Amino acid sequence: MNEIYKARRQKLADWMSQNDISAVIFVDNEEKRSPEIRYFTNHAEDALLIITKKGSSILCPWDENLAKEKAHVDLIVPYTKYELNPIKASLALLKTLKVPGKTRVEIPSSTSYPEFLRYVDALADYDVLCNEKFAHQFVTNQRQVKDAAEIKKARKAAEITNNIIDAIAEALKKNAFKTEMDVALFIERSCREHGCEGTSFPSLVANPSRSFAIHCFPNYTSGNFPASGLSILDFGVNYDGYASDVTLTIAKGSLSAEQEKQISLVEKAYDLALPFYAEGTPVKTPAVKVDEFFAKAKRKMPHSLGHGMGLQIHEAPWIRTKTNSSAVFKAGMIASLEPGLYDPKIGGCRLENTILITETGPEPLTRSRVIRLP
Repeated sequence: MNEIYKARRQKLADWMSQNDISAVIFVDNEEKRSPEIRYFTNHAEDALLIITKKGSSILCPWDENLAKEKAHVDLIVPYTKYELNPIKASLALLKTLKVPGKTRVEIPSSTSYPEFLRYVDALADYDVLCNEKFAHQFVTNQRQVKDAAEIKKARKAAEITNNIIDAIAEALKKNAFKTEMDVALFIERSCREHGCEGTSFPSLVANPSRSFAIHCFPNYTSGNFPASGLSILDFGVNYDGYASDVTLTIAKGSLSAEQEKQISLVEKAYDLALPFYAEGTPVKTPAVKVDEFFAKAKRKMPHSLGHGMGLQIHEAPWIRTKTNSSAVFKAGMIASLEPGLYDPKIGGCRLENTILITETGPEPLTRSRVIRLP
């Protein structure tokens, strides 16, 4: 297991050597979560990590006991030794790692300007960089393409998600749910029973009176579920850090012609877009195709077509029309495909699955669908 994390750090170290950066600092705390720390070490949160261009690494966690149990890293030093102060810790750990003075050290690109000035003062022996286009951007790009270990976890997350989808479908047929809250709590319990860390985001359960919203607010209520008309259920699970994301539409009872047309448009948009989730295809292409398709029907989708996912539920690549044309799908990327249409009078419909980009084409990992009930 340690070799997986070491290989990820080495990719960054090689890039750092090529770009003359001696060390990169990552910080995760309540103010700004950093999935990079888990990506490079398996430590979940609340820590500081430094990686050098030689490939050496040091983790400074708030919870030292948890880090010793979970983290794969060269050296662990407790954060409390430096009063949980990232600047104090950075200065001391750079010295521990023997990073030479007068060399370039990169701090998190999310650092505020006042804090950047404090870093510059404290790390006076170094050339402090704070730019999202440097190492942190390299890591963002690196994380877009999942390695074999990540894909294995994503597949497990999807498998659990599919089991929950099937269980929900059966429960709906048996009228086992009475409220939105029943469904949300069922999902929470089910994912924990399957060994998940939890849901990947708070589940969204909207009956026909609330399904017109892209993301219903509040997430769920004590309102009836399902009810006659179009309901939306949006959820995902977090398995060993990796997220899934699906949306089901529940169509109950006799629907109007407008509701049937909306379902048909969403399903056709999904089928139209899926083949474009292919290696080498510009990321924006499926979004453009779907927008054009909806426009012909005089409808407009009020959100992007999809997003990458992994250690975060929303991460690059972003499948939307404004994405740079140079961004292309690569084998190993995992992204959502989620066309949706919403109307205050007839309700909403969204169909979303988690898609793995492979060398031979798109592979839907999840089995979300429109569920019809009498």
